[in-house]
Amino acid sequence: MTGATDAAELRRRTAELLAAHPPATTDRLDFLRARFDAGLAWVHFPEGLGGLGAPRSLQPVVDAELAAAGAPDNDPRRIGIGLGMAAPTILQYGTEEQKRRFLKPLWTGEEVWCQLFSEPGAGSDLAALGTRAVPEGEDWVVNGQKVWTSSAHLARWAILIARTDPDVPKHRGITYFVCDMTDPGVEVRPLRQITGEAEFNEVFLTDVRIPDAHRLGEVGDGWRVAQTTLNNERVAIGGARLPREGGMIGPVSGTWRERPELRTHDLHQRLLTLWVEAEVARLTGERLRQQLVAGQPGPEGAGMKLAFARLNQQISGLEVELLGEEGLLYDDWTMRRPELVDFTGRDAGYRYLRSKGNSIEGGTSEVLLNIVAERVLGLPAEPRTDKDVAWKDLSR
Repeated sequence: MTGATDAAELRRRTAELLAAHPPATTDRLDFLRARFDAGLAWVHFPEGLGGLGAPRSLQPVVDAELAAAGAPDNDPRRIGIGLGMAAPTILQYGTEEQKRRFLKPLWTGEEVWCQLFSEPGAGSDLAALGTRAVPEGEDWVVNGQKVWTSSAHLARWAILIARTDPDVPKHRGITYFVCDMTDPGVEVRPLRQITGEAEFNEVFLTDVRIPDAHRLGEVGDGWRVAQTTLNNERVAIGGARLPREGGMIGPVSGTWRERPELRTHDLHQRLLTLWVEAEVARLTGERLRQQLVAGQPGPEGAGMKLAFARLNQQISGLEVELLGEEGLLYDDWTMRRPELVDFTGRDAGYRYLRSKGNSIEGGTSEVLLNIVAERVLGLPAEPRTDKDVAWKDLSR
């Protein structure tokens, strides 16, 4: 399929889906399963895996037709880790059996995913991780601790990296697995955040058995596999498709228009500056998504995530200043376990507090600055004294 024929063919297939499964009378999950089977979930994925092998740029054609017909979506914010991180990694490195087992229930939202990467002693320096996976027969036995795990309390599956060879340098002794979160050795504990909520978790792994059939990529090649996940994560966090005034800039712009008594010249100038920067970031994200049509995400996604974190923090701070004493009010300290983060459906105090995590989650801003410097701008890398030292010999 090429050119205009592509769009016409996708519209035809979408019309057939809607005729066979009218949204008004079809069960939501049945409709989503039928959409996946029709190749209209991810049109750029291969046939049989939710796609048609079409250009990624044509996905909006399908989405627009289905939205106009009132068709249900798969609640993408709730299953963002699966969609944005697990799925592209499974597609690139999974076996055919793994792709057919995991991708469909992932996309329909029947199975929620989480990410078991960071550890108490391996966050920014993720390759220093110490969770061990030891082979035993056809399984791997995993022991260790992970932290900052979003949605672990909801997840059925996790993408996990663990150390399988401590006798080689840290980047070379890691293997990538799919972990069953219902295994009796998996313990999930909530981590209460500055907002009072606990969307994050710490996860303890005690003699968790993972079959070798749930390994992604080769033994010891987990760092390379993880780079696919991390690059997609940064795009998913910082490069989400937004309308004009979407995201954080929307609420503060709305308040400015609706409450003229709050306006000052200084705040006006700062709002204009941030509005322009938010629009530049939005359009840059559109360009990045167009680049993705030609291949996998690269280090440019780190720049988008950097901009996302900085803008969210500056915009939410401006909103609190604009509202004055009212902006300082925040009384929702209930210990809740939310399914997703809602930046725009809460008050200014929540947005201000929650945005503080944007410069940490998905890679700290300091680490991402290094990535942009070295891999986008081509600047010299920082000296690394541990590059050729076996992990077991590193000081911890």
